[in-house]
Amino acid sequence: MNRLDRETRTRVISALIEGCSIRSTVRMTGVSKKAVSRLLVEAGQVAAEYQDHVMRNLNCRRIQVDELWGFNYCKAKNVTPKIAAKVPGAGDVWLWVAIDADTKLVPCVLLGGRSASDAHEFVSDLASRLRGRVQMTSDGHRPYLEAVEGAFGADIDYAMLVKLYGQDPENERRYSPAKCIGAIPTVVTGRPDPEHISTSYVERQNWTVRTTMRRYTRLSNGFSRKIENHMAAVALNYFAYNFIKIHSSLRMTPAMAAGVTNRLFDVSDLVNLLIESESKKAA
Repeated sequence: MNRLDRETRTRVISALIEGCSIRSTVRMTGVSKKAVSRLLVEAGQVAAEYQDHVMRNLNCRRIQVDELWGFNYCKAKNVTPKIAAKVPGAGDVWLWVAIDADTKLVPCVLLGGRSASDAHEFVSDLASRLRGRVQMTSDGHRPYLEAVEGAFGADIDYAMLVKLYGQDPENERRYSPAKCIGAIPTVVTGRPDPEHISTSYVERQNWTVRTTMRRYTRLSNGFSRKIENHMAAVALNYFAYNFIKIHSSLRMTPAMAAGVTNRLFDVSDLVNLLIESESKKAA
């Protein structure tokens, strides 16, 4: 199989990280659509494996979690039996995200549904990456209750921030979220600090996702046609967020702030990881 050279791979991945679509990346780099799509999947897999390996024994103290809606191929309400048979994973896809409020590190994410089993898988994965007792805040999504208890037991300070939304009697703002009229902090386990019962950082991170990943931009025609591409794009985005892009308030990357690495990564580092992975497979 012919492989793109190192420089071309760097240019393609750089464009994808900056939020360019596959088609615009093709126009900018001159690389074929098929090659760009293949590189996206390969780089995404390597990025996911690397983060899974290094995001261990983290010294986080304040964790916020949330879920972000997206879809693959089409929205769930538009999935027909024919589409379901033709396109694996078609329909709604929820992105579960955890963020460290201090270092802004995203230690783990999960793509799936919004069920109790997804909550358990996500929280269990998060718990396996942390050391020491943490304070955690989630929204009022009920599956978190059993998931947190199953993963942490009593060794956590956990609270929910239950938000109250008003109703629009005229129902004119079809695509606008309902107005938040209040939030009720509810202690679930332990003794969480009331001043830090918040989901502000993870919600701000969700905004970052929607502005940097074309697939998550609202009211646009940018979406994934294959679940493999969707997963790869998410992994690539969080690799760039954690290791490559300098956080404006930290003046360093979240991975550096959290002690996961002591240096600033760039795209060439990801390309090197990809080449090493290919060499191992060839051997």
